[in-house]
Amino acid sequence: MLFWIIVAALIFVLFQVKSLRRQWVTGPAFKLFKKVLPPLSQTEREAMEAGSVWVEGDLFSGKPDWERLYSMALPQLTDEEQSFLDNEVNDLMGLIDDFDVVHKDKDFTEDAWRYMREKGFFAMIIPKEYGGKAFSALANSTIVSKIASRSVSAGVTVMVPNSLGPGELLSHYGTQQQKDYWLPRLADGTDIPCFALTGPEAGSDAGGIPDTGVITMGEYDGKETLGIRLNWDKRYITLAPVATVLGLAFKLYDPDKLLGDKESIGITCALIPTSHPGVEVGQRHLPLEQAFMNGTTRGKDVFIPIDWIIGGPDYAGKGWRMLMECLSAGRGISLPALSTGNAQLSAQTTAIYASIRQQFGCSLYEFEGVQEGLAQLSANAYQAEAVRHLTAGAIDLGQKPAVVTAIAKFHMTEIARQSINIAMDIHGGKGIQMGPNNYLASLYMAMPVSITVEGANILTRSLMIFGQGATRCHPYVFEEMVAAAEPDFKTGLAQFEPLLFKHIKFALGNAFAAFGHGLTGARFASAPKDDANKRHTQQIQRMSKALAICSDIAMLMLGGELKRREMLSARLGDVLSELYLSSAVLKHFYSRGANPKEQPIVDYLIEQSLYNCEVALKGYCRHIANPVIGTLIKRLIFPWGSAYNPPKDTLKTQLAFNLCQDKSLRDAITPMCYVGKNEDDAVAVLNQAMDAIDALAPLAAKVKAAQQAKTLPRKGSIFQLRDKALAEQVITQAEAEQIAAADELRKKVVNIDEFDFDLGLAQGKEDDVKVSDAA
Repeated sequence: MLFWIIVAALIFVLFQVKSLRRQWVTGPAFKLFKKVLPPLSQTEREAMEAGSVWVEGDLFSGKPDWERLYSMALPQLTDEEQSFLDNEVNDLMGLIDDFDVVHKDKDFTEDAWRYMREKGFFAMIIPKEYGGKAFSALANSTIVSKIASRSVSAGVTVMVPNSLGPGELLSHYGTQQQKDYWLPRLADGTDIPCFALTGPEAGSDAGGIPDTGVITMGEYDGKETLGIRLNWDKRYITLAPVATVLGLAFKLYDPDKLLGDKESIGITCALIPTSHPGVEVGQRHLPLEQAFMNGTTRGKDVFIPIDWIIGGPDYAGKGWRMLMECLSAGRGISLPALSTGNAQLSAQTTAIYASIRQQFGCSLYEFEGVQEGLAQLSANAYQAEAVRHLTAGAIDLGQKPAVVTAIAKFHMTEIARQSINIAMDIHGGKGIQMGPNNYLASLYMAMPVSITVEGANILTRSLMIFGQGATRCHPYVFEEMVAAAEPDFKTGLAQFEPLLFKHIKFALGNAFAAFGHGLTGARFASAPKDDANKRHTQQIQRMSKALAICSDIAMLMLGGELKRREMLSARLGDVLSELYLSSAVLKHFYSRGANPKEQPIVDYLIEQSLYNCEVALKGYCRHIANPVIGTLIKRLIFPWGSAYNPPKDTLKTQLAFNLCQDKSLRDAITPMCYVGKNEDDAVAVLNQAMDAIDALAPLAAKVKAAQQAKTLPRKGSIFQLRDKALAEQVITQAEAEQIAAADELRKKVVNIDEFDFDLGLAQGKEDDVKVSDAA
């Protein structure tokens, strides 16, 4: 007993006496921390500091704050924004025939270009005092979603000027003179902007751009001027072929120290008229047959005045921070919006087609294999809208959540990819035959564009989500890294020591909580509401605790090597992502009034996310550096073995039937799907056919009764038995005509386009297209 008292006293003294504590505990820990962590470069630090931490910080730390999430009042569209969506957006869609745009003209009509410029489609983020719309992030997102459901090329064309580019950079960082000159010209469409960052040698590694600018004296407007001599070679630049003003990112050097004391100044952004001598634009790429303008820009020994730096000379070398701050928000608007339009069009059109199209005497949605796909389409459409609204809303609330926007970009583009693939599978032959009546093909072909840009998905999942999340979202790690980067050891140790003890307390608390939740199935975890979602929130809290402890163990064991263990990092990122996606779904459900019809979709999505979390965490445990520790971690968080299962088949069938049979629900979960008024619009015809067939329900009941009474043959659809039913006076002449009209619409839906032998329509021969029966 005396021995243990002495040991306890020694430990107490060790931790209470600063000099002893630092010599034997925190000092060695600090040295180890500095050793295992890679050097923190200025570029990495700027990327980590860009943006803000939002609800993802709560999820990462093991403490989901449901009250904060549910009580958060997300912005809604203003009357002006709603009017623009209902009028200008719909009018623009009426000017665009996506088949003509993509396959015949490879461009929009002059009327469409003029309308976009004059009506402010390129000025949605420009402040009103400069003639812009000053629309919210939510409005920007909603407008792009709806346009994208009609035309990906149009969606991208509108999206890019309102994303990372001259308009946003000028609004945030431009000098007053730059704002006064350029923003009104961008707002009224006088100038069309593009922004050039990526090139042949720098794609995902945008910070490694080889394009250079050297500060020197040169001639401009006949005067000797301090300026920059630029050399660049850029590609993949959207709007470059038609741009009149070029935003350019390059590395700036000052060998003669004309601007200051530094020779290597860093990444800088400048604004250059494309008419300026030496600027090359106009060449086009062809991105997967899409018609949005995308191409190259080059310049050799192009001299520009120093004042053309965005923000003026004071912002020389600050380009990377500018880009990261803007991208941390913009990544959560543009591509998630594009993906939402894709996912909702896929869900709506496939549900209707599967209801109308019959094989083996049954509607397609009656087959279980098809039901599985339809259930996922329903869930994807709902989740996409939930994440889109929450993420855009966060930006409107002043947040720049870099990790959340990376999650939204990755998962929503993957949701869209999954949705369009399912839609194509269910449409079968109709989906693969190109033509004006194919509303899926262009989306399908363009899908890799969204997957690739603004951070390729492989990179985003493997490096960005957890790579940034581990430092930005963790309550202590980033501050510990800053302390470790401190050149003076004593100063760094003084900063590090209190953080270390807080971190240890944090990790132990999460470990005990994770084990407790595992033993009890999280039944005693707090829940904000005692309703059908109570168990969902408890299980999300359980997985949040598991993520927190697994993250700490990974960082402790692997240190800087974790950055190179991309597959392991990706699994932890998957867990963080699923927790955010689930939170967005629950927030969306309650924000919409907790409609009971939507509860099965919520159940499906949460069950799917929890199962995905378990798969990711078990993969993490299997592949962590030490298999013994991996086994112990698995027993800690899953003490009774597997905890979750994918959604049941019965739930999938329920979602499929609800999507196909309940028009009000289908419309509610696909609000971004554009339905035109033109009788030649394929999506409009699809909806008209569904309405016409639904209206036949009373007549179908008459025909069925007559079949049971043996007045009519037992086999045959209402369309096949129409004439017989009329002859037997089962239906009236007017009812027969109603059936015939519905049948004509049905045939339009199942028919496909066909061309003359030389595919004349694709070459511009407008009269060479007709329709035939789909396979």
